[in-house]
Amino acid sequence: MACAIGLLDVRYLPPPSTVLPRAAELLAGDTDFLLDSVATVLTFLIAVGLAALIAIPLGLLLGSVRPARTAMLTVVEFLRPLPAVALLPLLMLLLGGGPGTKITLATYAAVWPILFNTMYALDEMDPLYTDIARSFRFSRLRTACTVALPHAAPFVATGIRVSASIALVVVVVVELIAGGARGVGTFILEASSGGGRMDLVLAGTVIVGVLGYLINTGLHQLQRRLFGWATSREEL
Repeated sequence: MACAIGLLDVRYLPPPSTVLPRAAELLAGDTDFLLDSVATVLTFLIAVGLAALIAIPLGLLLGSVRPARTAMLTVVEFLRPLPAVALLPLLMLLLGGGPGTKITLATYAAVWPILFNTMYALDEMDPLYTDIARSFRFSRLRTACTVALPHAAPFVATGIRVSASIALVVVVVVELIAGGARGVGTFILEASSGGGRMDLVLAGTVIVGVLGYLINTGLHQLQRRLFGWATSREEL
């Protein structure tokens, strides 16, 4: 007869003494799991990179050009609340269950924090900066690159840090729901559906949590190193 923790059988809720060694085994010697982890991390990196490439220029445009912001804000506010995972069935019909679906949905979910942080950072910028640039006959593009972007950079970094967490969650959830493509979410799905290996399910979940913590900590430390002056000012 299987032992239990409280009211739950250990087959359904393995103790940490089982889960943590299993996680160490997966990281130490399970080639398939390591390949799944690499697939998830690469998908996450591509999604965050694409989100930054899309959101930063668009945020500079909407934050600097008032007519463009007025024209596009309704569309942006309509798209922003749509859950990325809710679009999964549509994208699976269009793109299939491969990496393209994961990247598209994670990019979509990660765009918004970067976009709005960039826009609102420009709202807080002293108009004197742009007036000086205009007096030196800077073009709008040069002003955006040399004045607006440096001012918004600390806020953009915060948006990227928030987007990184969101993108990782969306990638794993899409893998977990859709299966098919290699990834940690697919590993968890197969472990839960086959022999009901809850020790592997929880071990994979713990590893994703640790990965998310390390990513957030690394980005936070990078942000403090690059924009320490802004962090110090906020702490004051």
